[in-house]
Amino acid sequence: MTKVLYIQDKLEWNAYVSKAAEYDFCQTWHYHALDTTGTALLFIYENNEGFIGLPLIKRPIPDTVYYDLTSVYGYTGPISNFAMPLVPHSLITEFKSAFIKFLDDGNFISVFSRLNPFYEQTNIFRQFGGLHDNGLSVAIDLSIDDETRRKNYPKNTLQKIRQARNRGYLVKDEKNPQAAEIFTIIYHENMNLVGASKSYMFDESHIHKLLHTDEYDARILLVYDGDKPIAATFITFTNGIIQGYLIATLNEYRRYSPSKLITDSVCVLGKQLGMKYYNLGGGRGFKQDSLFNWKAEFSDLFLPYYTWRYIANPAVYNTLLYEQGIDENADIDFFPLYRSAQMCEHLYVK
Repeated sequence: MTKVLYIQDKLEWNAYVSKAAEYDFCQTWHYHALDTTGTALLFIYENNEGFIGLPLIKRPIPDTVYYDLTSVYGYTGPISNFAMPLVPHSLITEFKSAFIKFLDDGNFISVFSRLNPFYEQTNIFRQFGGLHDNGLSVAIDLSIDDETRRKNYPKNTLQKIRQARNRGYLVKDEKNPQAAEIFTIIYHENMNLVGASKSYMFDESHIHKLLHTDEYDARILLVYDGDKPIAATFITFTNGIIQGYLIATLNEYRRYSPSKLITDSVCVLGKQLGMKYYNLGGGRGFKQDSLFNWKAEFSDLFLPYYTWRYIANPAVYNTLLYEQGIDENADIDFFPLYRSAQMCEHLYVK
């Protein structure tokens, strides 16, 4: 049985997510309801064994009768009532047939989905092809006691954390109405500094909505110098995994590294709440750059991060490239390639 759920189908969407053996906050109805880039949907294939679901965003391809599918910002990918390594081969095969029919019937040209590095979601897509190795994501194992974990930090990182404490910086876990406003101010200043595109300039209303839901636990942690908030992070707690969604520091305080203090504090909080891992993400574009190296100071646990890049209609895909004068073999890490003219909107990746 195949069904496609949309935002108006909140109860049924939530029911499938709650039945999933593995899921993160990015797959919830609430998170998809906040996306404004297209039409959010949850494709479901279900048989007597169980189900596979895939949350996606439907977008029209300008000046055509065609569409494509992408995923929300963050780590998404498929869900199932089975843990990913245990999904029956027969269920995957039937899911593939049903999903390809859905693509054909809906005039979809391509599908792009970010996968979750903690779940073996590549198991679902091997039959399709199109898996792409994006690099590595840095995760912190919270089963390690705090003292041992800190012994693995570089000497400079430990010094920065101690210095921040000696300056009297305090980390507070806040969910009051002012938290979203404070976070947004600090975050925007940081994004302007690194030259982030408009698509990453989340406004206060968006942060406030992300924060207030019962579908996952979201929190803002703020670092204070006296009464002044100087750094902030937006984190989520779902099924044992903390996602470091956003983090920022006021420019005038960057040299004091309060972000290192807040990262260590998240580890302590996560351990108290029974979390298993804290995912810091990768470098910009998931390259092993200075951002990646900063995150790697906290852990040497690196998880492979994949995306699924599937061309459903190669003929139309290549025609779109031809019409835009794009070489199908161009050395550009962007998918779908016919949208590469919009690449400037996607240059900053956490």
